Amino acid sequence: MADTTAVRSERRLDREEGFARLVSQELAPAYRMAAVLLGDSAEAEDATQDALVRAWQRWDHLREDARAGAWFGRILVNVCRDRLRSRHTAVVRWLPDPAAPDPAARTAERDALWEAFAGLGADQQIVIALRYYLDLPLEAIAERTGVPPGTVKSRLHHALRAMRAAYDAQARGPETNR
Repeated sequence: MADTTAVRSERRLDREEGFARLVSQELAPAYRMAAVLLGDSAEAEDATQDALVRAWQRWDHLREDARAGAWFGRILVNVCRDRLRSRHTAVVRWLPDPAAPDPAARTAERDALWEAFAGLGADQQIVIALRYYLDLPLEAIAERTGVPPGTVKSRLHHALRAMRAAYDAQARGPETNR
């Protein structure tokens, strides 16, 4: 009886230590990723907290400790995806192009990019943000989103094509879009 109690206690400590290691390594990058995907610091904090709770609840299901970061990243992306879908728009803030001739042009370009980005679906917004804002390779995006790399490439392709069309339509102005 004492042996099983000691084994359970040891497992509990191992579980807590492993999770504490995950939190210490992944908390700051997770918050940054959530902030990029959601565009709001308070919502990013909430999403990160929700992802940590889900990870703790599912910690016993993790098969390989070495893949804990990618596993947690996938949980976080799913939490962010749920939040994006529930509000039907994203709030990602794009940085203006410093090579633009003047501040008004940078603001107009940023607004046009934002409108083009906001017109995408949640899955397309996620792959665009992970690829071009966080600079993740396709394989890492595939791990975090839970889809094959080919699907990531396809979503990127279609998202960029849709953004370019929306951006070009905006650049032509309302009078030429009729």
